[in-house]
Amino acid sequence: MKRYLIFAAISPFIGGFLLLLTTTYQSGYWTETSSGEVGKLFAVFAKSLPFSYIIGIVPALMFAAIDDILMHVRRISPVVRMLMIGAVAFVVAVLTYASHGSDSGALQIILYGLVGFVPGVISSWAAHKYAEEPHPAVTPAQR
Repeated sequence: MKRYLIFAAISPFIGGFLLLLTTTYQSGYWTETSSGEVGKLFAVFAKSLPFSYIIGIVPALMFAAIDDILMHVRRISPVVRMLMIGAVAFVVAVLTYASHGSDSGALQIILYGLVGFVPGVISSWAAHKYAEEPHPAVTPAQR
């Protein structure tokens, strides 16, 4: 249960912020900004945060379920599991966001893919660190 709470709390927050950064970069906001306008970015993030949770909580819980399933496969190490969750989240984010609009290309695929990859890996790491119970040691005779 902790795993699902960790994913539900962390993923929409980080994903929403990265999505805001990506869309502002794609629109050319950063080429024309002064230092005073960075505060506007955080104001927009604060206003859009509830929507990030409304839209992002279901995918976050789906990734938590995948992470939970992969946790029970003992041959998969935690690092490989984190990378697998990140890769699945990368593909889902690219399919969701990057295929829209006239400016499609490698940079757009990478930026929108990172919107899924980073929260997926961070949430999986946090779930590994704080939600997993240690497995008892298995001797060869018990297998």
